[in-house]
Amino acid sequence: MTDTPARLLNLLSLLQTPREWPGSELAERLGVSSRTIRRDVERLRELGYPVQASRGAVGGYRLAAGKAMPPLLLDDEEAVAIAVGLRTAAGSAVSGIEEASVRALAKLAQVLPARLRHRVTALNAATVPLPGGGPAVDAELLAVLAGAVAGPQRLRFAYRAADGAESRRQVEPHRLVASGHRWYLVAFDNDRDDWRIFRVDRITDAQPTGVRVAPRELPAPDAAAFVATKLRVRAETYRAVVILRLPAAEAARRLGGAPVRLEPLDEQSCRLHTGADTLEWLAFRLLTMGCDFEVEQPAELVGHLRELGGRITRATGGPGRG
Repeated sequence: MTDTPARLLNLLSLLQTPREWPGSELAERLGVSSRTIRRDVERLRELGYPVQASRGAVGGYRLAAGKAMPPLLLDDEEAVAIAVGLRTAAGSAVSGIEEASVRALAKLAQVLPARLRHRVTALNAATVPLPGGGPAVDAELLAVLAGAVAGPQRLRFAYRAADGAESRRQVEPHRLVASGHRWYLVAFDNDRDDWRIFRVDRITDAQPTGVRVAPRELPAPDAAAFVATKLRVRAETYRAVVILRLPAAEAARRLGGAPVRLEPLDEQSCRLHTGADTLEWLAFRLLTMGCDFEVEQPAELVGHLRELGGRITRATGGPGRG
């Protein structure tokens, strides 16, 4: 990128993201050398932009917080994304953000070019939010959590579990995940030495510690997948263990992408570990496998299958009909 003014605008746009940018990453993004990045940073400082630099393995450049800032720089896609996001936020489960979202959307609409205003209007007209009854979360709390995630730095807070038990937690926050009308914090719990998800509406007195931490590898493809898996496990009322008269590879193929565990027993059978919130769904899954099987647990599933077997026998003219 040889156009210096355009490059400075792109650099400023990147620095407005709330994170530290290593010089090498900025150079790669803009297609220039690290030396050019250093010169461009000095130019921005001369123009009055508060660019801070830090040294070390996780150091880099960032715009200082809490100071007078330049006008927000947005490309076309970012402007449309913000406009649509503000409209959605106006009816969201974030407490106190509805009116502020409407005001911000009105201000943004005034400065959008005509071509972008048309895109935003079309998207708004075609989108209908589904009302929900999830608990509202505090906008300031979300901002505190997001800041700790961006740091990244350790976080302390009080937490109320589903059973009402209260505790103090110290965690290394990873991501915030919005699921329906609930918000979840994905974090590594230092006291329990394991990954956890926390309902944001149950978090109070959140305080960043100022201790910077190195990012940990999440045991899932991404934060959304991690939350989905945890919620599914929590929702399972029945855990089943069943021997399938199928090779493990064939059982996996027939189950598709179902979240289960298969334990090979021999060349012709395997043990299935699965779960569901109803006996009906467990029975349906097993009956549609197209093979013989033996239920080891739970006893409720055995009783339900016997009842189904009797019903099927009577329906097909077997003993006990009529």
